[in-house]
Amino acid sequence: MTVHKDAETFPSFREVPNTGVIYVMSRAQSQGFAYGSSEWANLGQGAPETGLLQQGESRLNSIVIDPSCSEYSPVAGAKELRQAVADLYNERYRKGLGSQYTYENVAVSSGGRSGLARVAASLGPIHLGHYLPDYTAYEELFDAFKGFVPMPILLEESDGFRVSADQLKHEVVSRGLGAVLLSNPHNPTGQVMYGKELENYIAVGRQYRCALIFDEFYSHYLYDEVAEAHASVSAARFVDDVNRDTVIIVDGLTKNWRYPGLRISWTLGPKDIIQRFASAGSFLDGGAAHPIQKAVIPLLDPSFANEQARSIQRAFVVKRDHMIKTIDSLGLGLPHRPKAGFYCFVSLKNLKPGLQDGIEFFESALEHKVITVPGKFFDVNPGQRRRHLPSRLSQYARFSYGPNMEELERGMGRLRELLK
Repeated sequence: MTVHKDAETFPSFREVPNTGVIYVMSRAQSQGFAYGSSEWANLGQGAPETGLLQQGESRLNSIVIDPSCSEYSPVAGAKELRQAVADLYNERYRKGLGSQYTYENVAVSSGGRSGLARVAASLGPIHLGHYLPDYTAYEELFDAFKGFVPMPILLEESDGFRVSADQLKHEVVSRGLGAVLLSNPHNPTGQVMYGKELENYIAVGRQYRCALIFDEFYSHYLYDEVAEAHASVSAARFVDDVNRDTVIIVDGLTKNWRYPGLRISWTLGPKDIIQRFASAGSFLDGGAAHPIQKAVIPLLDPSFANEQARSIQRAFVVKRDHMIKTIDSLGLGLPHRPKAGFYCFVSLKNLKPGLQDGIEFFESALEHKVITVPGKFFDVNPGQRRRHLPSRLSQYARFSYGPNMEELERGMGRLRELLK
């Protein structure tokens, strides 16, 4: 949501809108919210709790700075960390396959947005498919980089907020898409592609030479039958040749290792494409902090990473089930039970007038010191090109079960009071 100011005050600069979650948090802070406050419940939170999930769990508690790390890191990242990322993906997803990732297939960035910005800056003059709803920050990302044309693809509630491989094929061919960007697991709906469905997606991209860019930041957060079969999911499992298939994967420590403050992410892809991302990083961000890159290498050990994933699944499925049970008891709608991530995409259509709109619901919840995210912010609309149309997501809201259980229970209890 843009906060309009007098354009004549600083005529050399354009208005830069707050992305949805940033707007939500800024609005909450204006009403007295402060991080760590025991009076508030932050169900708008786009990050997981960072404390211990179980007794004896190993967490990074300190970083020792080696003086040799005071120099700049290579823009593509420290070679040792890049190789550790490649080794993790090979161990998890590419055992027995002839084509293996190496450090040359990995670029390290200072956070997910930085990694995605490098990808966007490297795209040519193509049609870029993106889904509605999807991650709110995509909107300004698309607006900031003008080399490609964003093309929205609708995810319908009646289809489970999913697009099949056959539907993807139709979109690629009919719209002439050169690339598709998608979050998998999906933010905000909590749906996930894996197994044959994901394999068929990648086959479509390969057949039509359409680059597939996977935002996999929630790939440890799996539940139900998905978690029973997998500690994590990734498109890397179905790549034929790591240097020919144009499958780009973005992930990092933010969500899947629960270290959002370290600002370490990585991008995997064909080594020739990774070189372009590194070139873009040289003028966009300059690279991630060198000492932190060195410190986090042990976190990429496959056995440690898999245990982190299982620990997350054991803890977060309890919080998910608590939120779903409360949503059901309050008469809110949950069109599709989340199978992954840590969000519920809730329908407000059955509420009384004054609460059916996501913005109205958000403002009313603030009065009870609860933060939610209006659904319309996930209706990614770069340049506001569809401003003449009402958002079809205006009667939804995203609730996060990222916070700890105490805060989650407080928030859902406050919403119960609001909806009495």
